[in-house]
Amino acid sequence: MTKTQDARILAYLKTGKALDPMTALRRFGSFRLASRICTLRMAGHNIVTNRVSKGGKSWAAYRMA
Repeated sequence: MTKTQDARILAYLKTGKALDPMTALRRFGSFRLASRICTLRMAGHNIVTNRVSKGGKSWAAYRMA
C-alpha cells in the first residue's frame, strides 16, 4: 500500500525537518505543497510557515509547531 502525498508529507514534517516546495517536488512529487499544507492544517495539524530568502528570491518552508 502506498501512502498519499498528504500522509508522506505529514510523516516527513513529524521528523522535525522543514519542508520547502523544491524538496516536496523531489521527494514526494508534489507540485502544490501549499495546498497539501492547507489540507493538513484543516485536519488539525499545527504547521507553521517560515519565509526563506536567498539570492533575491524567497519561498515558504513549513515545519511542525
